[in-house]
Amino acid sequence: MDKAKAPSIPRATYGTAQKMRAAVSHKFGRDHKLGTQLWLEHPTITGKFIGNPSLSVTVSQYMVSLRHRKVRAWEAVTSARAMDEATMKRLWDFAWATPHKEYGPMSCKRKAENPAEWAGFVIRTMLLLLYLVSMICLLCYDEALRITWADITFQVKDKVIKDNWLDTSTELFLRDTTMFRPADFRVKLELPFRKTHQYGGIAPFYLYPDEERPWMCLVRMFAAWWVLARERCEHLNGFIFRKKISTDSISMNLTDGMTSDAFLECFCNNLLDIGVDPRPYGTHSFRRGGCQFLYKVCRWDFRDICDWGGWAKNFDNPGTIFKYLLSWNDNPREQREHYMNPNRPRKDPCHACGRTCHCA
Repeated sequence: MDKAKAPSIPRATYGTAQKMRAAVSHKFGRDHKLGTQLWLEHPTITGKFIGNPSLSVTVSQYMVSLRHRKVRAWEAVTSARAMDEATMKRLWDFAWATPHKEYGPMSCKRKAENPAEWAGFVIRTMLLLLYLVSMICLLCYDEALRITWADITFQVKDKVIKDNWLDTSTELFLRDTTMFRPADFRVKLELPFRKTHQYGGIAPFYLYPDEERPWMCLVRMFAAWWVLARERCEHLNGFIFRKKISTDSISMNLTDGMTSDAFLECFCNNLLDIGVDPRPYGTHSFRRGGCQFLYKVCRWDFRDICDWGGWAKNFDNPGTIFKYLLSWNDNPREQREHYMNPNRPRKDPCHACGRTCHCA
């Protein structure tokens, strides 16, 4: 029997074939105006075909056959491992333990001798915000990378009118601790583009402080990155997540955003910092991890998750959300021998009720 390929050997995966077919379908459908209809022979003109060639029966049969061959070759379709809260806390602890210092020019010899100095506190803080906004808001990595400062609004609770929020500055959140508490602030995120809403109608995200889990608090991370970015740019405009320059600097160009390749490289290096193998992870890990975090930790139901993430709420394809929640590649939550064990170890206390039982 053939053995599975070693992790070091690159694979042309079934997922790659799906992306190639999707790209070809888009090219024929949009650029050549062939639409999304099946590729069929014209009913009245012999020898003439209409529709999208990528959606022909032959191509569909090939994709099914390819999937079967990949499974027999021990190359089953595998989702990127979901990011979990425990790993996020380790990344958060490592970032805040990074010393604040200036990094001079890095020679190749120094980089080899100090692999952990691929980034400093500034870059790690920016990456933490990128991880969190992708995870909590269930964004694709390219949607998160396109967020600009114009899409972010800090708001404070109105002291006069109940349930009313006023736009404010970040300085008020950072400096005025006498009149306002952290719980009196929130962040409003309005995305200009989403893959699921290409013609507008994108609902904003309202983000509140998480005082019990600072490593999962987007409001604090937005404020922290705002401070660091203001130290380097007098006027904050353009992309929030900028191109990495040298060890611990960002580009001053407003339109010089971080690329997807740079994001993936930084993410892999960040996981190596905390001793985690980056190979099972990918850019989709945060969206899957956010879905699992909202369902397992925050106890949201499916309908709320779909509404928050901008997915269809009619459940016309229920398998999609279950692919986000379940995968053999994810970190196990519990050992099988403890499922029915009445004396199994307790969980961490619930932040809301203090219970430690597994049904909390």
